[in-house]
Amino acid sequence: MKVAQQHSTLARLVCSSCGNAFSIFEPQTFSSCCQQPLIAEYDLPRISPSVLQQRPSTMWRYAEMLPVLDPENIVSLGEGMTPVIYPKRLTEKFDLPFFHIKDESGNPTGSFKARGISAAVSKAKEFGFEGCIVPTAGNAGGALAAYCAAAGMKAVVVMPSHTPDVFKEECRLFGADLVLVDGLISDCARRVATLKQSLPFFDISTMKEPYRLEGKKTMGYEIAEQFNFDLPDVILYPTGGGTGLLGMWKAFDEMETMGWIGSKRPRMIAVQAANCQPIAERFAGNINSVKEYVGRASLAYGLAVPHPFAENMIMRVLHGSGGLPIAISDEAMIDAVKLIAREEGMLIAPEGAALWVALQQLIKEGLIRNDENILMLNTGSGYKYLQNL
Repeated sequence: MKVAQQHSTLARLVCSSCGNAFSIFEPQTFSSCCQQPLIAEYDLPRISPSVLQQRPSTMWRYAEMLPVLDPENIVSLGEGMTPVIYPKRLTEKFDLPFFHIKDESGNPTGSFKARGISAAVSKAKEFGFEGCIVPTAGNAGGALAAYCAAAGMKAVVVMPSHTPDVFKEECRLFGADLVLVDGLISDCARRVATLKQSLPFFDISTMKEPYRLEGKKTMGYEIAEQFNFDLPDVILYPTGGGTGLLGMWKAFDEMETMGWIGSKRPRMIAVQAANCQPIAERFAGNINSVKEYVGRASLAYGLAVPHPFAENMIMRVLHGSGGLPIAISDEAMIDAVKLIAREEGMLIAPEGAALWVALQQLIKEGLIRNDENILMLNTGSGYKYLQNL
């Protein structure tokens, strides 16, 4: 089954710092001029969102705004178009009449990582790579292993040794080569830098190539569709490397350019783990750069990212949206996982549960009103975390 008949309008890659342009016809990592992330830019089509009504219910319904030039290179397992849920018992119990959860746990391999990995593996295939390599705290490893298997490509996954066995076995089951490292994802990234010197593989480290961001931004397109192109007042998002937060913001800008939405933007709330909160520390002025930060492990493995490469971009989104970061303890996340499971029958990941705790705290502090249109994104399934809950 073809997942997209439309063709990409990808035009250029630009440095996120200075705007220098880079070719789309050869593999790129980050900008050589400023050592900052590269951003894909498009000659955006003048089309109506009504054209989406007849398209497949996957993220590739937005093919013109995605980076794969030849649709034959798309590697898809049906990712995207995840539901927006109205959690009736929670909304009534906590007086949140316009509160919704976008649940990413139904994606292939159980998390939002499928979106970015689908886009990145598709581009790796388009460039002719025989495999991909990634450092991961958990979910991205399984997603890469699955998509590389579907593409007939090799996968190397570098993961902290303390990661639960379910994440490791998932990678092995899909045929990936698994490398375990003592430490956090930042330590895994250093191992990747060494390994790729002898491997002709595409490095899809977070924000160190431009294509995972493009897959993640489809969450923003879907949110607009699912809210009838009237964006929520507040979006809470778990922020480790920051790709999802940045992707949604990018989607909003693109949709405004195409005339799908106006200039209204949600306040973006970046939720981090108390054990690893580099963005919160920088936002508060306690550090000048996340490179100064020393983080610790967290039950929310996706939040244990002490040195997000796109820190400057994340800060721009938070300031530009009138949003802020907030850090939540592992203990509070566990309590929230159990609360939501018992109230709504949803077993969400600790990263998603952290958003619920953050929401309650920000309402108590008067920074979010109960009657606002509030959306939180659960980024993955809680089933992979059972041994630690």
